[in-house]
Amino acid sequence: MADITRRVGWRHLRSAPTAHIRHQRRGRLVHDGEGLSFWFRPLTAALSEVPVNDRELAMAFHARTADFQDVSVQSTVTYRIGDPAAAATRLDFSIDPDTGAWRGTPLEQIATLLTETAQQHALDVLARTALAEALVDGVTAVRDRVTAGLAAEPRLPATGIEVVAVRVVAIRPEPEVERALRTPAREQIQQEADRATYERRAIAVERERAIAENELASKIELARQEERLVEQRGTNARREAEENAAADAVRAEAEAVRKVRLAQAEAEAAREVGAARAVAQSAWLRAHAEVDPATLHALAVTRAAENLPHIEHLTLSPDVLTGLLAKLGEGGARP
Repeated sequence: MADITRRVGWRHLRSAPTAHIRHQRRGRLVHDGEGLSFWFRPLTAALSEVPVNDRELAMAFHARTADFQDVSVQSTVTYRIGDPAAAATRLDFSIDPDTGAWRGTPLEQIATLLTETAQQHALDVLARTALAEALVDGVTAVRDRVTAGLAAEPRLPATGIEVVAVRVVAIRPEPEVERALRTPAREQIQQEADRATYERRAIAVERERAIAENELASKIELARQEERLVEQRGTNARREAEENAAADAVRAEAEAVRKVRLAQAEAEAAREVGAARAVAQSAWLRAHAEVDPATLHALAVTRAAENLPHIEHLTLSPDVLTGLLAKLGEGGARP
């Protein structure tokens, strides 16, 4: 929308670079071009503003296929006004000299023209196409047919409209039909998923079996190793017992030999001691045989006295002392 500034009796218009302005005064063209800025009198000016930039027109409409199935078509048409002068003469692009707003609805007229034209060609294509084919190849077919139909439409060049591009976003059937069409594919996908699940489970079972077999083989091998270990331990124990028995036999034999030798030595020593004692006894007997009996008596008394307890004090009564003295006197009187 043009920017209009109000002054007393005058107006100033300033347009955007994407807007084509046509200023006529008393039927004569005064200003014509894009991005203009000028003063004018509102009472004598006839202004038109035609946008020259690219515009997007979204369209959605229903169609029926060859097998009588309803589908919805979503598309977008990009257009521009290539001939602003022709568009201004065919459509009402006039603007209010006070506000700069369009007096009519030219863009809605263009949208209606493009929509009806595109819909006519799309319906013609889909009416000859089955639903399955329309869902697979319908987007390309409808786009090509709509592009060709808009290019061949004579009203568009006469109105100054140029179609830049046509895009068909989607062709969709009714929700119930779409769900029905999705069912086989979903079933197939589910079957593939189930098959993959079964295969995964089978692989898991096979792996578990392999693991169990490996564990069993490990246990068997471990049992064999334990059996070998027990046998080896028994062999070692037997060898150790045999070695100990041999060692004990050697020690017993050595001990017996030692004891025999010791007994022989002790017997020899006893014989020697006995012989020595016999010799000494014989010599003692011979010595006593040659001594006087009185001397032997004295020796016997001496030996007996040696074995008597020790007497520190001896008390003699006068009678005993007198008797002893008398005996001593008698003994001393003997020659």
